[in-house]
Amino acid sequence: MLIELRWLRCAPQTLSLRAVIVFREMKLSANILAIDQGTTSTRAIIFNGNMRISGIGQEEFTQYFPKNGWVEHDANEIWASTVSTVKQALKNASLIASEIAAIGITNQRETIVLWDRKTGEPIHKAIVWQDRRTAKMCEALKAKGLEPLFTKKTGLLLDPYFSGTKIAFLLDEVEGLRERANNGEICFGTIDSWLIYKLTGGKVHATDITNASRTLLFNIEQKKWDNELLEILNIPKQILPEVKECADDFGICDKDLFGAAIPILGVAGDQHAATIGNACFEKGMMKATYGTGCFALLNTCAEIVPSKNRLLTTIAYQIDGKVNYALEGSIFIAGAAVQWLRDGLGIIKSASETGELAQKADSNSNLYFVPALTGLGAPHWDANARGAIFGITRNTGVNEFAKAALEAVAYQTNDLLEAMKKDWGVEAKTVLRVDGGMVASNWTMQFLSNILHAPVDRPTILETTALGAAWLAGYRAGVWTDMQGFAEQWKLDRRFEPEMDAQVRRQKIAGWQDAIERTLTS
Repeated sequence: MLIELRWLRCAPQTLSLRAVIVFREMKLSANILAIDQGTTSTRAIIFNGNMRISGIGQEEFTQYFPKNGWVEHDANEIWASTVSTVKQALKNASLIASEIAAIGITNQRETIVLWDRKTGEPIHKAIVWQDRRTAKMCEALKAKGLEPLFTKKTGLLLDPYFSGTKIAFLLDEVEGLRERANNGEICFGTIDSWLIYKLTGGKVHATDITNASRTLLFNIEQKKWDNELLEILNIPKQILPEVKECADDFGICDKDLFGAAIPILGVAGDQHAATIGNACFEKGMMKATYGTGCFALLNTCAEIVPSKNRLLTTIAYQIDGKVNYALEGSIFIAGAAVQWLRDGLGIIKSASETGELAQKADSNSNLYFVPALTGLGAPHWDANARGAIFGITRNTGVNEFAKAALEAVAYQTNDLLEAMKKDWGVEAKTVLRVDGGMVASNWTMQFLSNILHAPVDRPTILETTALGAAWLAGYRAGVWTDMQGFAEQWKLDRRFEPEMDAQVRRQKIAGWQDAIERTLTS
């Protein structure tokens, strides 16, 4: 027993007795399972002791658009895809569940699920972070002068993006739900909480501090649910999950699911997990993740930096009792713009071809695509803005549309980084670390570097979000290295250096800013 307790990096008293028993029963293994539950797909990725991928499972799931600006998911479908992809990953890695040391979870943030505490059945479809149905509610709160209060306590703005107004909407709209919530019959959770509850057979209702910090209900300085904000939104505290650190004991995965009881030891919202996975641990380091949306984080360490440029102040992560903060810029549509070209317009067959199409585009084309398909995020925060395309000519075709969609990602990132420089007050690290599906495109990353006029570093492991969640679990389990050792293992695949003429860059950015001004509604 003493040998086993020495093997655990964390102090044994910080783990539940049940977790220690599970460690006794399982084989000593450095394999870590990361569940990466995203906006359009669920992935399970197994990393071996060298932090290399040994098995992957992935499934897309249904996107529901019941009304203009509304986006929903089926929480049961998300759960089914989680179980299925974990089994796929185990099979692909030629492993059994008893060879997994721990589970880490990372998830699409701000998406909410309300479910019956006893049956575990969702009350309503999950309302997705992109959903804009509470825009009027947010405007009403702003009209009462409440946004400064929310921003001071949570670091966030009053926007439909965040979880709080979504919860309030369901409590008001679903008949009898508020009474049931007041009676303690209902659980609220972001997707991480939902998966933890299902994985543990309903035994654990918890979240991590990064997901909690995105709800409009969590005081990021006091690090607890805020009673005043709960009262304003009329949300009963008893529906909220317990808040834990990112590397913590989140319970034990039910043995019947995969064939062995596995401890859940790491949880972080996707952008926070990507910050960790990119080893952005030092003050001033920046990362940007390009998936459905784009999210850039600047690590400010222990300093809470209020934004004067419509960015968000958020908790980056909490590890070993230490909280790091960040400035964040959130772009709602990045890869989703390419997905719209494929699924909405049907003018491309796959996202992977857009880089090649962009290379073939007319170099003299000045087509600007403002992808406000679900409103505009930072630094504009215009929930009512809608997508617009400027500069169409008789010569405009598929190549030009693909090029404009990819260029929009770079322009939006530049807007975020310029705002960060103004808020930060000191020069951030000049290198941007990137991850996510879009960064595989060399054309896109080169254009990004050109527009930012800064180096862009792409890591060897593009699954950085999953790696961050895996490291949290592996570190907590005591089978992986500490933060410093993890940072030393981060490896560069390629650095993109700016090549664009300064005058051309200024002209392109000016054209983008003109397109944005024409799109804004306020």
